[in-house]
Amino acid sequence: MELKSSAFQKGEMIPKTYTCDDINISPALEWSSVPEGTKTFTIICDDPDAPSGNFVHWVYYDIPANITGLYEGIKPDQKPEAGGIQGKNDFRKTGYGGPCPPGGTHRYFFKLYAVDKVLGLEPGANKQQVMDAMKGHILFESELMGKYSR
Repeated sequence: MELKSSAFQKGEMIPKTYTCDDINISPALEWSSVPEGTKTFTIICDDPDAPSGNFVHWVYYDIPANITGLYEGIKPDQKPEAGGIQGKNDFRKTGYGGPCPPGGTHRYFFKLYAVDKVLGLEPGANKQQVMDAMKGHILFESELMGKYSR
């Protein structure tokens, strides 16, 4: 399973549009080679370079298995029209919160998980709750890392 974005290439800089320094919208994502038995997808974006440790920018789960990508600018609704459910990020908001490092260059990992079940969590779950619910049910994972600097 491969995760890609039309907004940036693996290991490259994330354009300002997708950060707190501009309109702060989620980038378009697409994936292919979905494992057999996949029922849902989960996307988690986090920054391991944050001063306080790993900072979570996006928690999005129970994305239906027939979806192979997300368009740019997913609204911060608990249940966006794209499908699935969004949780809380470490900004304490629902949906995507783009890169906003206090300084220096940080890495942002968009992780895609193919899951063999519907997690069934309420909207607003945090990363740990989602990871706990997926335990033993992840068929495959893929990641796309981009960087941002201020």
